[in-house]
Amino acid sequence: MKLNRLFSAFAGIVLAAGMTSCDSEKDFVVIDGELPIKTTTLYMVGDATPNGWDIGNPTALQASADDPLVFTWDGELYKGEMKLCLTTGSWDAPFIRPEVHGTEIGKTAIVDAKFIMHAGDPDEKWRISDAGKYRLTFNLRQWTMSTEFLGEPDAPVITPIVADNVYIVGDATPAGWNIDAPTQLSKQSQYIFVYEGNLNAGEMKAYTQSGDWGAPAIRPTFGGCKISKDGVEDAAFTYVSNPDNKWNIADAGKYRLTFDLEHYTLTAEYLGEPDPVEEPSRQPIEAEAVYIVGDATPNGWNIDAPTQLSKQSQYIFVYEGELVPGELKACTQTGDWGVPFIRPTFNGCKISLSGVENADFVYIANPDDKWQVTESGQYRLTFDLEHYTLTVEKKN
Repeated sequence: MKLNRLFSAFAGIVLAAGMTSCDSEKDFVVIDGELPIKTTTLYMVGDATPNGWDIGNPTALQASADDPLVFTWDGELYKGEMKLCLTTGSWDAPFIRPEVHGTEIGKTAIVDAKFIMHAGDPDEKWRISDAGKYRLTFNLRQWTMSTEFLGEPDAPVITPIVADNVYIVGDATPAGWNIDAPTQLSKQSQYIFVYEGNLNAGEMKAYTQSGDWGAPAIRPTFGGCKISKDGVEDAAFTYVSNPDNKWNIADAGKYRLTFDLEHYTLTAEYLGEPDPVEEPSRQPIEAEAVYIVGDATPNGWNIDAPTQLSKQSQYIFVYEGELVPGELKACTQTGDWGVPFIRPTFNGCKISLSGVENADFVYIANPDDKWQVTESGQYRLTFDLEHYTLTVEKKN
């Protein structure tokens, strides 16, 4: 350590002497703190931004004419979250983030607040608390950001939506995230559509057609708008493709939802505890093959080539290999998301090297419940298709 310090001191003396001997003397500049972030592009992404969470097409900021490392954006932000990136198309790249997750951007101005930049976790994001028009300034030379609230958002243009059908889709709904066969509402009049039935805790949005995620959707005006026993947090909705805002069902139960496509409002009435759901068939599952699919599995979410298990007997199928943190479910055929899947009895049922949180499973198309793998390792998963149980062991 002492030798390193002596060497550093000596190198500093030599460098100083060399600089003073130059024909054209220049001041010696010492950079204190972070180096400037060198980029010609800067984007923001999140449900608070115009283009939502579309990392392939995030919202671009404009470089200043006076300083190319100072970027600004004037425009409307929604209630929700956001972070910034230097390039498009990758969630693995470094992102510009607040120092504290959930730091609010609202009507109170922020002046030269420090930000950080890193890839991966923790996934810090700003939270827009008040929808409206803003001026955002990001100084990549000083690693600071400022905000100014410019005014209330423009009143949305409401053109009555003419539709033959309205469907709800999401893990809160009976059909889950099945866009090809979503839950259909009852048409009461030209613009009034009603759903009465069970809703799970989870998310949902609505469409006027099935089979197309890219079509405009009926959405809340901000992401995470709550529907609970007290009703809906904000009755207004929008009819847009982006941002991908969804309602959050906070209390599972039986509801009456009324969508008014003329005035763009949603009324939610809590009717009580959910109706009993008919138990799925417990006949042994006859299958030639079983596959696991999900970001916890070796082949990810590839339904055309999921990870196949080994058939041990008529009803016993085994997977031995690596799992990583993420989700998984199982199926008996490839190439079709609409078929019944082997799922836990509740969403997020944990799998770890010490076992599975609940051994029972179901074999149904919806809701789209999945197991949650919490730690990486070598596993042995045993699916018993006769008794509808999953055994999880650490592979030695």
